[in-house]
Amino acid sequence: MFTRVQRTVACLVLTATVMATSPGPATAGVTPVAASQRHDDPPRVRGELPRNPWSGPAGTATMHGDPGSSDTTPLRGPGPDPQPAQTVPVPGVCPTILAGRDGVPLALCTEYADRAPSVYLLDPTTYLPLARLHLEAGALLGGVYAYVDHRDRLVTVDGSGAIVLVAHDRSGPGGTWRLFVQRRIPFTDAVARLCGSATCDALVTVAPGYDGRIWFATAHAAAGYADPATGRVVVRRLGRRSERIGNSISTVPDGTVVTTDHATYLVRSDRRGRVRTVWRRAYDRGPARKPGQLTWGSGATPTLFGPRTGHEFVAITDNARPRTRVLVYRTGTGALRCSIPVLGRDNSGSENSPIGFRRSIYVASTYGYPIPAGTTGPSDPASAPFVGGLERVDLTRRGCRSVWRSPVRSSAVPRLSTAEGVIYTVTRSETLAYDLVRVSPRTGRVLSRSRLGHGPTADTLQMVGSILADGTLLQGTIAGLTVTRR
Repeated sequence: MFTRVQRTVACLVLTATVMATSPGPATAGVTPVAASQRHDDPPRVRGELPRNPWSGPAGTATMHGDPGSSDTTPLRGPGPDPQPAQTVPVPGVCPTILAGRDGVPLALCTEYADRAPSVYLLDPTTYLPLARLHLEAGALLGGVYAYVDHRDRLVTVDGSGAIVLVAHDRSGPGGTWRLFVQRRIPFTDAVARLCGSATCDALVTVAPGYDGRIWFATAHAAAGYADPATGRVVVRRLGRRSERIGNSISTVPDGTVVTTDHATYLVRSDRRGRVRTVWRRAYDRGPARKPGQLTWGSGATPTLFGPRTGHEFVAITDNARPRTRVLVYRTGTGALRCSIPVLGRDNSGSENSPIGFRRSIYVASTYGYPIPAGTTGPSDPASAPFVGGLERVDLTRRGCRSVWRSPVRSSAVPRLSTAEGVIYTVTRSETLAYDLVRVSPRTGRVLSRSRLGHGPTADTLQMVGSILADGTLLQGTIAGLTVTRR
């Protein structure tokens, strides 16, 4: 069973092989990193997660912005009147675009030619590829969820059965950039001890622990960590053998939060280094997968948020019928804080992680989104119109309440710029026009709109856009990525 990213990119490489002849990495005209493009964490504000000393900067270190997957960023985006969008062709699909404190963007992509993962280093000014590192293909198509660590290294997994730490520098011929695997931490022995062979399970997501360890989850619902200091790998199965993991995991000082297709868990290591389950909370996974989702169960990476520490609460969306619900738990105990149905009967389903900031949660509908056929088993119903929708839910003293609903037809994972006070996402029209939009988190009203592209190759397919330190937004598409500047 593939993760959300793996299943999406696996399908894309099967349906977009026409792009396999796109130009390779460019090495001429390398531009130095400008001071404005370097990204150090700004002073923490109320409601933001505490800084993880083992992670890259907030906003660009993980697919969902930070280790707690809040889908927020402390950076300002391209604003209401950006320059015309620029298309950067890459011979693969790139759902993960990150950057460390040095400001150099890194894209983890799945190649069209062999469906194996590659890391691309992008020029911080032109955003054309400077270097490419092709990783070994594994049993699972596509790449895994990755992150950038405190040393600007991309941490991911390859088909060799190891967690790999990919570094970059300018020690290539003539001072050109290069990518290289600086370290490997094998995990196959730990997997074999768990389920009987080195290939009976596979790591699908990695995240930076607040304890300095690399935490991970596997396709068959096991969780554990690799200790970079010793190379030790510890793993434990969660719940029932039938459970699977279809999204990423989140880390906070309390531990690591994992949502399977049946339940949400908080795990951490004990004094002897063993992985322990602190709490487990099952949810309503519904009778079947909904159209526009890749998982029969929650489509959400767990979102950590809260008004004081930034991680008092955990939010997910379930897969209940007729309407999906937002579930909010207390992080420390797993106690249910509130539950509320969201969106309408004709659009209540989501494959995206919610935004969480202070006391507010923002949920985007993906119900009926035209995910290419063949990625998963049948949905119920088999298809449905994509009508979109975005809803804000606030925590109150008595529970939670809906604040507003917007008809925004979001085709990308929304991201809240806390510095700018707006939500960035991409909309898809019925004529396949894709626009970058800014949405008011206070009212749900669209504040501005600018064209990203048009037609099938401009499809953002519910992938994440990353805002860089200089306000540039990089958005993955079927044909590579688009660049929107101030």
